[in-house]
Amino acid sequence: MKLLITFSKKGRREPLIAKVVKESGVLINVERAVIDSMSGEALIDVPDADALVVCNLMRDKGATVRILEHGVSKDDQECVDCGACISICPKEVFFLDNDWKVKLREGRCVLCGKCITACPHHALSQTV
Repeated sequence: MKLLITFSKKGRREPLIAKVVKESGVLINVERAVIDSMSGEALIDVPDADALVVCNLMRDKGATVRILEHGVSKDDQECVDCGACISICPKEVFFLDNDWKVKLREGRCVLCGKCITACPHHALSQTV
């Protein structure tokens, strides 16, 4: 399950994700992270069975947690199957099926937003 973790580093210098891994014993895969001197956001992937434990520990440590059920959404009415999203995506979320229609593997999405910017028909959006 993918979780979007947002946190403030104001007054705290502790390694949030490392502490949660140590306390829970749950291995966390960090798929994307943007962290500066004041705050941070990380997209993590955890086993579904352990998601509640990880959410609770993150929240106990002051982080905001959102469960992501979807990454990017495609509007089939707007999509012209041009493939611009295929070439720009770093995680190979998009592919062409046997009928040359753009399909997606949502589970691979790391919400980088590159596909949304690249889509000439504005057929893609984040469903955060």
